[in-house]
Amino acid sequence: MTKKFTQSNQMFKKVKQVIPLASQTFSKSYLQYVKGQAPLFVTRAQGAHIWDVDGNEYIDMINGLLPVILGYQYPAVDKAIREQLNKGITFSLSSTLEYELAKLLVKHIPCAEMVRFGKNGSDATTGAVRVARAYTGRDHIAVGGYHGWHDWYIGSTARSLGVPKSTRALTHTFKYNDITSLKKLMARHKLAAVILEPMNYVEPQDDFLHQVRKLTRQHGALLIFDEIITGFRYHLGGAQKLFGVTPDLATFGKSMGNGMPIAALVGKRKYMKIVDDIFYSFTFGGEALSLAASIATIKEMERKKVIPAIWKKGKYLQMTVNKLLKQNGLEDIISVAGKPCWQVFIIQDARNSNALEIKTYIQQELLQRGILWLGQHNMSFSHTQKDLEILISAYKGILPELKKLLDNGKLTQALRGKPITNIFKVR
Repeated sequence: MTKKFTQSNQMFKKVKQVIPLASQTFSKSYLQYVKGQAPLFVTRAQGAHIWDVDGNEYIDMINGLLPVILGYQYPAVDKAIREQLNKGITFSLSSTLEYELAKLLVKHIPCAEMVRFGKNGSDATTGAVRVARAYTGRDHIAVGGYHGWHDWYIGSTARSLGVPKSTRALTHTFKYNDITSLKKLMARHKLAAVILEPMNYVEPQDDFLHQVRKLTRQHGALLIFDEIITGFRYHLGGAQKLFGVTPDLATFGKSMGNGMPIAALVGKRKYMKIVDDIFYSFTFGGEALSLAASIATIKEMERKKVIPAIWKKGKYLQMTVNKLLKQNGLEDIISVAGKPCWQVFIIQDARNSNALEIKTYIQQELLQRGILWLGQHNMSFSHTQKDLEILISAYKGILPELKKLLDNGKLTQALRGKPITNIFKVR
């Protein structure tokens, strides 16, 4: 049965009149979906499935852009939230849950000796940069990944409109796995910090992370790992535990709350103590529902060995899809990269079609088969083997047709709506 999106399309017309972009998040907006042929609004979610306003059900391979690590409406987490709701949400004094969660983070994360909380990843990364500037007395920052929406970072991207030139001048980008590009920055600027995602979908090569650690020590700059994605997904102790490289500061978010809004800035005591003197303060920093959810999430991950289970399911899916791509002669155009817990489709331009058109075609066909997809496999503990087999079956139907369309130069005609749009590329 062909899925219809009548209610989504009608609601979009109304919503965009009062909400810019008709969404709170670029990556959840209409720009990321084939125009007119995709769901734009959700009504509910359970496990690894969601339902849109037209009543269509999907296996969700996005999972809220990675925070939903256990699954939607996960019993142990929802129970903790409901119990805390009966006690209160935001108080006039600090909650004891702040200490309980901080101790859990210190237990698992190698660099964590002290902890402060925030509500999103940008809170934590901005806090880390401010700590580094205060500690070193320097202003310049080197960035190697995506680090949020605040001025100090976003000014270094194509989305810099509204950021003062004076702010933009203090942030400098370097290429991941290119130690020479970082050395050149360090030769030109006295850096307060180097902040990077320790891994995205590209593996660190040639001891890259160890080399960055050595360089920052030599130049008196702090090393900050942005573990908003890797934390509590790659390992309970983050990528720093996985790769054996300990930064001075690190930021966590997304998976640590299973969908609740919470982030953390952690680090060595000698750096974190300066938080007493800078301004890193939020009315909702100690909001208790999110703290309770995070504690429950991490304890559940400890009890049920969640991360190894996600890696196992993800490895099976990743290997199978890459095998299908090869069988269909598409391996030179498409590959599924990254660690099994977070896989990313790397799509190249083909002779007659560009990468965004190819991605759009795969998306529109997956949507019709009941799969919500943004070019990634964001694995959750609630994805079942049946879910994976349904997804694999969908690829088995789509990839041969994609190959034919590319060979015949007819992919563009097969698109049922306007192709999706790149926001900006940082990974």
